[in-house]
Amino acid sequence: MSNNARTSSSIALLVGVGMLMSACARVPGHQGFIVDSVLIDSVRPGVDNRQSVEKTLGRPTVVGQFGTNDYYYVGRDTKQLAFAQPRPVNQTVLRIKFDAIGNVTSVDRTGLEKIAKINPENDKTPTLGRNRGFFEDLFGNIGQVGAVGQGGSTTDNPN
Repeated sequence: MSNNARTSSSIALLVGVGMLMSACARVPGHQGFIVDSVLIDSVRPGVDNRQSVEKTLGRPTVVGQFGTNDYYYVGRDTKQLAFAQPRPVNQTVLRIKFDAIGNVTSVDRTGLEKIAKINPENDKTPTLGRNRGFFEDLFGNIGQVGAVGQGGSTTDNPN
């Protein structure tokens, strides 16, 4: 084998190994709110209100579900190997609570400790109640919808 052929095969081998190694690199990702600690620290209870918070941090990721007294800013950093599921490496959930007139009462920050991992068992979700089979689920309500005395509608209307 000539010196030129060895050099070419060595280069091809190095390029191939480089391509394989790059496929195994962790791919970083980010979802949601971009955390800026200086801006977050500038929001103070008793000083700021809804308008000043929105000017400083922008619109919240989520507004509280049971009223508008809580703003949530959520951001997550992930890493992923090739075709694997992304794995969270950092998370910030910022909750800003307001009083009835819109003044900030508290600012809370949490991280990865709030992530819950759920492992399903045998691809089935456990439920309370009786275990019904496929055909019971499919045909179980026949005769129940609109039955007299069962809360359904009837064609005989006395009015």
